Amino acid sequence: MHISHSSEDDNLKRLLSFSNADLQEKCGKFDIDENERAKELVFERTRYAYNDALEYFNDNFLSQINSLGLSISLKEGEPDAAV
Repeated sequence: MHISHSSEDDNLKRLLSFSNADLQEKCGKFDIDENERAKELVFERTRYAYNDALEYFNDNFLSQINSLGLSISLKEGEPDAAV
């Protein structure tokens, strides 16, 4: 999304927020500043939402969504994860 003006900022922030919430619901809680895979998926989902193609996102990124969810689940199961 090559947007060079600020008139879309509020809409993009809203779409990013929705994408973050949707992926955390599917995959588990993550810190977007620390998890590059999660950040990339949030951006990709937002791109699909912005272009009115959200119905294709889950199918096109299913393996990455599953991988992120699995890595988050495994990390939560680690003994030091609660520390």
